[in-house]
Amino acid sequence: MTESPSSGRDDEGPLVTATDVRKARKRLDDRSIVQRTPIDNSRSISRLVGGDVRLKMEHLQRTGSFKTRGAYNKLQRLRDRDEVERVVAASAGNHAQGVALAAQKTGLPATIVMPKNAPQAKVDATRGYGAEVVLEGIDFPAAVAHARELSERAGSEFVHAFDDPDIVAGQGTLGFEILEDVPDVDTIIAPIGGGGLIGGIGAAVAESNPDVRLVGVQAESMATVPDSLQKGRPQSTDGSTIADGIATGGISNLTFDLIEAHVDEVVTVTDEELAHGILVLLERAKQLVEGAGAAPVAAILGGHVDVDDETVVALLSGGNLDMTMLDTLMTYELTSRSQHIRLEVRIQDEPGVMGELANVIAAQSANIRTVDHVRSDDRLDVGEAFLEFLVETSGRGHEMHIRDAIAETGYEVQRVN
Repeated sequence: MTESPSSGRDDEGPLVTATDVRKARKRLDDRSIVQRTPIDNSRSISRLVGGDVRLKMEHLQRTGSFKTRGAYNKLQRLRDRDEVERVVAASAGNHAQGVALAAQKTGLPATIVMPKNAPQAKVDATRGYGAEVVLEGIDFPAAVAHARELSERAGSEFVHAFDDPDIVAGQGTLGFEILEDVPDVDTIIAPIGGGGLIGGIGAAVAESNPDVRLVGVQAESMATVPDSLQKGRPQSTDGSTIADGIATGGISNLTFDLIEAHVDEVVTVTDEELAHGILVLLERAKQLVEGAGAAPVAAILGGHVDVDDETVVALLSGGNLDMTMLDTLMTYELTSRSQHIRLEVRIQDEPGVMGELANVIAAQSANIRTVDHVRSDDRLDVGEAFLEFLVETSGRGHEMHIRDAIAETGYEVQRVN
């Protein structure tokens, strides 16, 4: 990892405080822009982890994420400055939509720079709110650099995704909502990308209920905060993760100070754990979230945060999951659960064998999705072939019954996925 460049912030200046968050809350006065999202108990997840798990449904915001809070607070303040004619922002998607919607509401034109690999759904949604979208670079830092260049034009103002006290204060309004709706909360778990969300929540919670434990979650491949805390200054890194919403590559001086002051613990989760978290939330809680939104639940399910006998609020920060990514995650999860298995069966390449094997599999109440007939393989003898069946099962026990039934028929079979 490398040291992050200076944010330009005056390190002697005040941190974002609970007072700042209260003022921001008053500015979030239009429920068509920023809603007070519900908190629901998840009995299924609670049983899995041994705690009382509540889900803060921030993915139900109009733009699909918490980012509208900070953006609307920021643009409300900019609207009264006559010299600001346009706002410019950089984002992988969620901040982009938040700024675009806030700009539409406040009447400020917006230009949003997004990485070229940003999910198409987020690009389309940002344009749908009326913003001009510029695709530049392959990651968030590159998009930020180009956006800063554009903001040097007269009358333009750069709106950073997290390195801005007004943005942080707006995100922090979530903290007050959680404390009001779950006054007996023991632990709040939130994802960390650039740190604005957890920093703002920390500012709100620290004053109102300092006994609440605040835990941050980062994607393992983009985990800059643990290294930053160890070295005493913001660090940056390159990497990739399915949680594009928290793939910022670093934090700022502002958010570092807030994390250091208010966050009790920071844990990391793998992409495999994030995928599992997304599917558990969809299956058990009937909530569709993106990778960043699933990070708190992934941390609980992965055993990285001990919540036994605690009342826990896991913040589902965003729900803008690209459908192609959902398909990829479902394929991965179903394979890991042995609900999609690929069986390779060695046969004599004769008429009727495929039908015989299909009947054996059908007799086990399993569904065949595809069959591949492979004759070109150096493991085969003359006159032999492989039949590769992609089969839907109910799980690992069912898989074993199917394999045993095929073997009892006299065929050599192995699972190849």
